[in-house]
Amino acid sequence: MAESAKHTLMGGKLHVYKRENSDVWQCSTYLGGKNRRISTKETSLAKAKDFAEDWYLELFGKHRRGEIKDEKTFKHAADQFLREYEIITEGHRNKEYVKGHSRRLKAHLIPFFGEMGLSEITAGQLQEYRIHRLEKSTERWGRPPARNTIHQEIVTLRQTLKVALRHNWLDHLPDFSEPYRSSGKISHRAWFSPEEYKTLYEATRARAKSPLRKRYKWESEQLHDYVLFMANTGLRPDEAMRLEYRDVVIVDDVATGETILEISVRGKRGVGYCKSMPGAVKPFERLVKRNNPQKTDVLFPKTHRQLFNTILDELSLKFDREGNRRTAYSLRHTYICMRLMEGADIYQIAKNCRTSVEMIEKYYASHIKNMLDASAINVRRSKTGKQAEKDFQSILDEDGQSI
Repeated sequence: MAESAKHTLMGGKLHVYKRENSDVWQCSTYLGGKNRRISTKETSLAKAKDFAEDWYLELFGKHRRGEIKDEKTFKHAADQFLREYEIITEGHRNKEYVKGHSRRLKAHLIPFFGEMGLSEITAGQLQEYRIHRLEKSTERWGRPPARNTIHQEIVTLRQTLKVALRHNWLDHLPDFSEPYRSSGKISHRAWFSPEEYKTLYEATRARAKSPLRKRYKWESEQLHDYVLFMANTGLRPDEAMRLEYRDVVIVDDVATGETILEISVRGKRGVGYCKSMPGAVKPFERLVKRNNPQKTDVLFPKTHRQLFNTILDELSLKFDREGNRRTAYSLRHTYICMRLMEGADIYQIAKNCRTSVEMIEKYYASHIKNMLDASAINVRRSKTGKQAEKDFQSILDEDGQSI
């Protein structure tokens, strides 16, 4: 580099120079333990010097005020996390789930933590963030955010800091535990009891036979078959929406001697399989007869959410007694609960529903009375003759009269 293409300013602390094969002046300085450089985007030396001096003085002021970090900031880690996560999880994670991380970072986490150095994000700062979210939400909406909302934001924060840990930008993760708060109460998933389920399918059947308008006949019939199909297969709503006619086969089951459906399921757990209850066969046959489909057509091209909610409201079944909102997902929960009530093997239910035994025990089995074995609970130890006599004496009053 020619000497004429390099100049020193600010007592040797600032340098203005040109790169080879470039007409634009660059400037650089060493500040806060780090070399810093920027293009002036000027071809005039005088203008480049003015730009460089202004840039240096602004940078020096930020350094004096502690605004310049010598480490990576949270925003830098967040950008890296979004870049990595979207590429690596492509095809393995639901797109909406991936977008959820991006939304939480841009809406809440980066505005609060963005300019902080990674080492500054401590357990105390996490608690400040929780307080900040509670105050802002209450101020804007008149209510605090749901506990699960905050939990999801902390999960996104943890994932971001793990990226920093992997890249050696951070020595250790802070404590993410929530102080002053006991473990959340585990409540069961909203489902329909056998009596409520009967009320529901009788109402959908009546609506299918006598729709409010003729043009609603197809939707009403589809909804009725949807309710029966879902409650007899335990599919998730998103799995049912992806289900094509070629994925369903009517078979005679050797083990039970009944006619059932064998279903190839594609959903959040990838490809799995489901064997239905016999009650799913008739609704499927009606779907085939009604729609005269091609093999690649989907069984349920519409969700019928509005009609489903209308019927639930008419029957006062939209909420259970704990205030849990019932949705199409509640039909899956109904299937699982009814199978447990009938004494089905919990491991086989988990495999058929493409979930884990732990999830079923946590959210379903704990509130099913049929899962409690009275013969195993009400056990009485046999007593010897002397022990029985002693126990008998203990229930007599002072006069020897039985109490």
